[in-house]
Amino acid sequence: MKKIQKLGFPLMLLLLIIVVSGYAKGTSTNNKNKTFSAQENKQNQTINLFVTHGHCSTPFGGIVSNLMVNVPTREDLGNPLENMRISFAVDPNSFNVCARDGDELTARIKTPGLFVSENNEKMFFKSTAVYTMGLDWYQVNGKLSIKGVEKEVKFFVSGIRDSKEAMASIIVIEGQVNLFDWGIDYDKIVNGKSDTVPTKMMHINMKIKMS
Repeated sequence: MKKIQKLGFPLMLLLLIIVVSGYAKGTSTNNKNKTFSAQENKQNQTINLFVTHGHCSTPFGGIVSNLMVNVPTREDLGNPLENMRISFAVDPNSFNVCARDGDELTARIKTPGLFVSENNEKMFFKSTAVYTMGLDWYQVNGKLSIKGVEKEVKFFVSGIRDSKEAMASIIVIEGQVNLFDWGIDYDKIVNGKSDTVPTKMMHINMKIKMS
């Protein structure tokens, strides 16, 4: 009888461990399918861009549509955004230059053939892979379409959060793209002639409040 009692306790303990492990595994699996944050069609979401001209630059902004930021929840202490997915669109017809002579420069930025095409396609970005660079710092690879032409690009995303928060309340997307990848000679289209060292890099920055 004593042997049965001694044997019964380890069996009960083993059974309890199996049940708890199965529950934890099921919970972990379910969490992978949950979404922490998603933003869609924010009317006030904007994006900042600028093209460098030697010692100066032309800063302009645009209106973002179809914004989507998906972040699967996680229960461990790892970087919370490492599995995020991001996509958004920008209408080049919404571009507006931030400068004193903004009206004239805005008209140049909207010159057909620069960012605005005959079919008025929107610029569109969709992430394809995310790499953790450090705490709340990520490299986001994806595809950016300009005038209907799609190219591989990479941006960097920083998460901003309070020291007591587990998840970032704001993310900042930034990076630069080579306009020559889309066959865009900025100087020729905007100024009428190519420079000896044509302007080709466009910088992008966007601040997103997470819901």
